[in-house]
Amino acid sequence: MDLKEIQTLIKFISSSLVDEVSIEQKDFKINIKRNLPPVAAPLAAAPQQFTVSTPAPIAALPPVAEASVAVATITNTIELKSPMIGTFYRKSSPDKPVFVEVGDVIEKGQVICIIEAMKLFNEIEAEASGRVVKILVDDSQPVEYDQPLLLIEPI
Repeated sequence: MDLKEIQTLIKFISSSLVDEVSIEQKDFKINIKRNLPPVAAPLAAAPQQFTVSTPAPIAALPPVAEASVAVATITNTIELKSPMIGTFYRKSSPDKPVFVEVGDVIEKGQVICIIEAMKLFNEIEAEASGRVVKILVDDSQPVEYDQPLLLIEPI
């Protein structure tokens, strides 16, 4: 891993909800942690304010993800999740068609999107067959590990 790749990883982490990432290769190991800002907390009995360092609150799921979980339990859908952190792309290049649309029938092993991580473009394959009910991520948006990408209805 070279310096440019490390800088790209740091930029990605700073723009995502991830607070810490560890990468280990056979002759290289890196651990990147986000600095958490101190939080000012007023004390009722004292006229002064003190700075108290607290861990960042656990980020709540975005409303779209919460809604999709409810849909998944009601309509018997399967969530196809991201196997890595990176940037989600619906098509292989700007002039190509998208891999899948809502309503498409997909097969297990079919490429459903690309996730770019550290300048590597990884084709993500469907883990199950079914009809695409909803696409949960916009094109060119960052995704987290295990974040739902699509909802499919098994057929």
